[in-house]
Amino acid sequence: MADWQTVREIALSLPEAVDASGLRPAFRVRGKLFAWKSRDRDGGALAVRVDADEKQLILASNPDVYFETPHYYGYPAVLIRLERIERDELAERIEDAWLTRVPKRLAAQLRS
Repeated sequence: MADWQTVREIALSLPEAVDASGLRPAFRVRGKLFAWKSRDRDGGALAVRVDADEKQLILASNPDVYFETPHYYGYPAVLIRLERIERDELAERIEDAWLTRVPKRLAAQLRS
C-alpha cells in the first residue's frame, strides 16, 4: 500500500523532477506533467502518463489497481488506486511516466 508521501518521494527522486503541486499534488519534468492527483470526481487517484500503445495492456494487467474514467478515455494516462499498489510497482509506474516525458539524454541519466 502506498500514499501521497510515497508518490512524492519516488517522483522527486527522478532527475529534474519538480513538485508542481497547486490545488492537487502534481509532478513535472522540464515543464511536462508526468504524475498528478486526478480530480475528485475521477476518484482522486494518482494519474500517470503512459505510452499510448501500452495503456490497454496496463489497464488489463491489474484492474484492481489500474483504471480509467471517461475523462481519461483517449488520453495517454492511467489512474492508480494507491491503497492497492505495492511500492516497487508504483516506483516502476512513476519512472515509466517520467520516461515518457523526457529527452533521451535525460533518460540516460536514470540508467547510469
